[in-house]
Amino acid sequence: MAKPFPSLLSIPIAGISLLFATILIKGTEGAIGVNYGTVANNLPPPNQVANFILESTIINRVRLYDADPQILTAFAHTGIAITVTVPNDQIPHLTKLPFAQQWLENYIQPYIPATDIVRILIGNEIISTADKLLISSLVPAMQTLHTALVGAALDRTIKISTPHSLGILSASSPPSTGQFRRGYDTRVLKPLLNFLRATNSPFMVNMYPFFGCSEDTLDYALFRPNPGVYDENTKLLYTNMLDAQLDAVFSAMKLLGFDDLEIVIAETGWPSMGDSNQIGVDPKSAADYNGNLLRYITSGAGTPLMPNRAFETYIFALFNEDLKPGPTSERHFGLFQPDMTPVYDVGILRPTAKPSIPMNPTPEPDTKGKQWCLPKEGEDEDFLQRNIDYVCGLGVDCSPIQEGGECFFPDTVRAHAAYAMNAYYQSTGKHQYDCDFAQTGAMTDTDPSYGKCKY
Repeated sequence: MAKPFPSLLSIPIAGISLLFATILIKGTEGAIGVNYGTVANNLPPPNQVANFILESTIINRVRLYDADPQILTAFAHTGIAITVTVPNDQIPHLTKLPFAQQWLENYIQPYIPATDIVRILIGNEIISTADKLLISSLVPAMQTLHTALVGAALDRTIKISTPHSLGILSASSPPSTGQFRRGYDTRVLKPLLNFLRATNSPFMVNMYPFFGCSEDTLDYALFRPNPGVYDENTKLLYTNMLDAQLDAVFSAMKLLGFDDLEIVIAETGWPSMGDSNQIGVDPKSAADYNGNLLRYITSGAGTPLMPNRAFETYIFALFNEDLKPGPTSERHFGLFQPDMTPVYDVGILRPTAKPSIPMNPTPEPDTKGKQWCLPKEGEDEDFLQRNIDYVCGLGVDCSPIQEGGECFFPDTVRAHAAYAMNAYYQSTGKHQYDCDFAQTGAMTDTDPSYGKCKY
């Protein structure tokens, strides 16, 4: 029987300083981002980071929580799309046009077009600060900076938005009851949504199932097999918490008449280490969440209320950051260590880069003799289809499982996933972690080839 809905309202993370990147997977509409924060004293210089992202990962969009000149210069001529952020304390000043024009002249115009700046975010989680001056200045600052962009003929190439926490919702469970907090809904969020619609910009929300789950709902939060949660109002079943959070936001927007706007998941992630009173804080859970998230988003399946819809999504974070305050988990959200070795692998690295970059922790050594990678028995076909989409989207040769190919028959998701997953494993370092696929893959020493279909 499906369980009742847990609370979905995430606890905002204080002091997060992020850099986001988007991974576009060929052949799908979903876009996955990754955070590059700078709250640390041991990170490599920006030019090394830019080169690492360009040469060793499939990331092609990056977001900064400021407009650091050194970082903007480092990403020049890389073709990587950059998002910058105006710090919260600058928002009241931005309501004045001369300041907005000067800000553009100082932080944007010197770096374009060499650096591909595509989005400016005005602060982060402003409504959750409860600062009356910041909140009242938010929409006017967005409008004024847009006016400055128009004056500089940059409004078509650079868009303006602002990320919110799920704390903007007063109700979220079940998702069909989602609504914005009274007082902010019509006075702040409706004018903000009107601005976003007029400028063709997305509504951005930070979503963390990690902060909304309990021991009983851990599998639900990690996209693992679970009974699901039933919404009595819509008669829809939810199999993961992120779907429920997205649909709660969608329901709130629909109440105000803005269900046509794009929703961007501005932050989401899972820590690989934490304190003893936190659940699921280990590399396996972090790899499960981010690996399943990547496959889920790039599948383009959408949510129960928004089917067949893709969401631009940003994973928190690129690096572990040792100077972040708060619980241990705050310093362990990174996909990579400061020396750019993976904390765990979810498919961010290019296949050609993997063999030369050591894993942390050290992977198990390869078994002697030839091995193949196949789906585990009984794995859900939706996850196997995401494996197919992911592998083929990376450019691995999937022609044998296309119609007319040697491995097209049997024409089943499982058979096609077996070929695709093994093709990925064989084309990389042939390490056991190359066959993990968020724990849906398993090694075998029995050759699965048949007829003209060669593995």
